[in-house]
Amino acid sequence: MKTIYNLSQEIKDFIEENDQEFEDSLLAEAVNVSSKISDILEKGNIDLLRNARRLIFYVMDQKEEELKSFAEIEGIAWAEHALTLELKLEWVQAIRRTLWQFVSTLDETKIITQDRNDFYALEKKINDKIDQFLNGFFISYSKYKDAMFLKQREIVEHLSVPIIPVSEHVSVLPLIGSIDSFRIEIIEEKVLNDIGDSRIQTLVIDLSGIAMMEKDVIDHFEKILAGVSMMGCKAILTGLRPDLVRKMVHAGIRFEKNAETKGTLQETLKKYL
Repeated sequence: MKTIYNLSQEIKDFIEENDQEFEDSLLAEAVNVSSKISDILEKGNIDLLRNARRLIFYVMDQKEEELKSFAEIEGIAWAEHALTLELKLEWVQAIRRTLWQFVSTLDETKIITQDRNDFYALEKKINDKIDQFLNGFFISYSKYKDAMFLKQREIVEHLSVPIIPVSEHVSVLPLIGSIDSFRIEIIEEKVLNDIGDSRIQTLVIDLSGIAMMEKDVIDHFEKILAGVSMMGCKAILTGLRPDLVRKMVHAGIRFEKNAETKGTLQETLKKYL
């Protein structure tokens, strides 16, 4: 029985000796990807053919750490340049099929596997490592996409929290739309930082445009008002809608301790303009 190492080396040598044939077979297997080879190289500096050989050699040599690192780098590169998972999956499966075609051809000519145990060990080794690469790639791709999404959402949410100065020490914060747990954290950060940076003495928070605010968000909002008060700033709430007031009353939440409530924003601003 040949060792796995010897089998791997023979397969690698065979692929290198028939490099052009291997490349042609791979491109024939990956119909959708093959037409985009040049575009992907130009767009993301990703050399699919070179990386295919790299993947195969890592798999055949059982280089665990290198395979893990390669999967992570590839995942980030594909996510960063908005390349689809569909194309990646087709490409890796084409690499798998082409590799097995060459193993089969080599085995027919040189009989590299003497018995079934040789073949089963080789099959497990190759497929397990390719699956490991795919799993690592998908995790890396998803993490990068999620991080980018959160970053973009944070930027958008910051823009949706406009603190508008109306005089030297008075500013207005009009809140519009639904406020979830993510957005309320952005509001807290923006409000407390702006009070500290701009020395705001009175902050008028208009809630007339709020579509929905759940109880846990209202609890968080109450804590923000406490923070505003601790920083020496007076909070004035305007535009409280009946449905929001009912929800607050039934939940036992009161804002009187840390904020003053007024009717409309227009009426309140007359005092400061």
